[in-house]
Amino acid sequence: MASLARWCFRHRRIVVVSWLAAIAALVGLTSGIGTAYSDSFSLPGTESSKALTLLSSSFPAQAGDSDTIVIHVRSGSVHDPAVQSKVASMLDRVAKSPSVASVASPYAAAGAAQLSKDGRTAFANITFSKMAQALPKADVQAVIDLAKSARSSGLDVELGGNAIKQIQQTPPSNSTLIGMVAAAVILFIAFGSLFAMALPLLTAVVALGSGLLAVGLLSHVVSIGTVGPTLAALIGLGVGIDYALFIVTRHRAGILGGLTPEEAAVRALDTSGRAVLFAGGTVCVALLGLLVLRLSFLNGLALPAALIVVFTVAAATTFLPALLGFLGPRVLGRKERRRLAVEGPHEPHAKGFWARWSTLVARRPRVLAVGAIVVMLVLMLPVLSLRLGSSDSGNDPSGSSTRKAYDLMAKGFGPGFNGPLQLVAEVKSPADTAALAALTGKLRSEPGVASVTPFPTAPGAKVDIVQVVPTTSPQDAATSELIQHLRNSVIPAAEQGTSLQVYVGGTTAIFDDFANVLTSKLPLFIGVIVLLGFLLLMLAFRSLLVPATAAVMNLLAAGASFGVVTAVFQLGWGTDLLGLGKAGPIEAFLPVIMLAILFGLSMDYQVFLVSRMHEEWVHTGDNRLSVSQGQATTGKVITAAAAIMICVFVAFAFGAQRVIAEFGIGLASAVLLDAFVLRTVLVPAMMHILGVANWWLPKWLDRRLPHLSVDPVDEAQTHSVDSP
Repeated sequence: MASLARWCFRHRRIVVVSWLAAIAALVGLTSGIGTAYSDSFSLPGTESSKALTLLSSSFPAQAGDSDTIVIHVRSGSVHDPAVQSKVASMLDRVAKSPSVASVASPYAAAGAAQLSKDGRTAFANITFSKMAQALPKADVQAVIDLAKSARSSGLDVELGGNAIKQIQQTPPSNSTLIGMVAAAVILFIAFGSLFAMALPLLTAVVALGSGLLAVGLLSHVVSIGTVGPTLAALIGLGVGIDYALFIVTRHRAGILGGLTPEEAAVRALDTSGRAVLFAGGTVCVALLGLLVLRLSFLNGLALPAALIVVFTVAAATTFLPALLGFLGPRVLGRKERRRLAVEGPHEPHAKGFWARWSTLVARRPRVLAVGAIVVMLVLMLPVLSLRLGSSDSGNDPSGSSTRKAYDLMAKGFGPGFNGPLQLVAEVKSPADTAALAALTGKLRSEPGVASVTPFPTAPGAKVDIVQVVPTTSPQDAATSELIQHLRNSVIPAAEQGTSLQVYVGGTTAIFDDFANVLTSKLPLFIGVIVLLGFLLLMLAFRSLLVPATAAVMNLLAAGASFGVVTAVFQLGWGTDLLGLGKAGPIEAFLPVIMLAILFGLSMDYQVFLVSRMHEEWVHTGDNRLSVSQGQATTGKVITAAAAIMICVFVAFAFGAQRVIAEFGIGLASAVLLDAFVLRTVLVPAMMHILGVANWWLPKWLDRRLPHLSVDPVDEAQTHSVDSP
């Protein structure tokens, strides 16, 4: 790292021009070929996937995305001549639109069930030719525009469904700017210098801009969802500023300690730069751990996020040293430069709050450790009621068309009409047909079933479809219980003694299966990332207890942050404040994505904290002094970095998208707890309690492990500890 830092410092113009040229090249490529984001995902082997496959092969026209146009009159009836003429004309034009396979009008002979009892609400089912993620956006937008053209002062027309929802979701465009402004304020307070404040921001902008352009190009090779760039930006902005902050802080400390700007930059990259490289690697490893789950949807979230982290590390270790070369001593504020000239070199961490706090932790480690553990366990309590699923349109922003359509449907017909189930049956004989008819009759009397409607089929058809409307909303726990009840009890009883095969499908069942698949894979994923994190830290610090402690801390941070997310979004302690509708289940993919990010970010703070302690241990062999000095040195920068990341994450929580808000609140709470409870209280307290055992590694294992050091090469020699 020293050679790289020196080269970038001395050849700063070449480095900066190279980065700008790379960004220009990426802009040119992106402008030429565009992006190819896709929200597709598959669940091979699940019952809903089998139903969809059977439906696609037998009724291609019925296998596309099913969306809804809801019509509501404020007075009178939807059958009033003026209303009917206007709506029917609009539906005819929708039926002729590209990508629309069919439109089931409430004014058709079979449309009586599509009219509410009071006659003021009706709906039309639109069946597209493809699933939502495969539809051209222009075709869906054309349907939206046609439907809206029928609106008038007394006639409300709203649209709902997955295809409509994907078009109408708007990215939180202001979130990045808000996060940057908050970061600038914190950096100025921390450094007291406009130049020093600008360095991490400029480095993060360069990394984020080039990384997002590369993600757009990657979307042509890998299936990346539309939420992928937003999630990648959320992570990249946070870690990009933080990594630069750690290096700039060490660089400033070197200058204050009497080094020239060049030597200070070299020393900063050879210490904090190594930690950045290692921390970025752990974030990437944690994110790429998602690949073991073998779900294309998650791959499309993990790969862009990991790619952004690679760009942030590259910018922090090359572009930033070049900027330091341009600034020279001006990286210090005027007051700091005057003090340095008058008083001479001095150690910036020799006194202050963090020195006093580290002394207090060293004196009272057991009391503080117990207090920190109690706080984390209390915050984890809501996790006991955690329910994974998929929030429905009832949680969309109140002003959105999908939310209005959902509310009108729920009021006019019942909440279950927003997510009907499709029973797709293979019928091979007259006995199967009779069994299906008996099943249809039995379903009408099942608890939780509002209505049952067999679809008309041609004589001799081998596949039949029965629509089952639950009495509860798609995201309701009772709907999930109904799906399992049908699959485990009702349908097997009807199939017994026949060759009849019935699969429960439909959008609601697909999301329910998605939640079940991810829940079943969660233990494997946790095991993989904990093991990988343990091995990496063991290699870096030649210790067993340091990585073991880190693993426990990471699990505590994840558990407590999940508790906060559960309280806010599932129990509803804040969804109104965020404008995200009513309480509902936590998105099924949130735990695995959050765990990957949290384990990576937690490792960041662990690496920066313990690497500084390890430096002192290398020099002194005194555990108490090493832990105290490491904490005193890194406390300010870790909490400042955490404050920046919290601001970035919270800014994304107000983007009016429930999924992004869940990530924002979850990650912000995790970073808050990690930095201000775990890394400043529990970790140093535990290291004081454990003593020299922190640095113990069996000699036979030490000989067999490759040497991967976070410390500079000339200092990477530790005091041996014969026993724990």
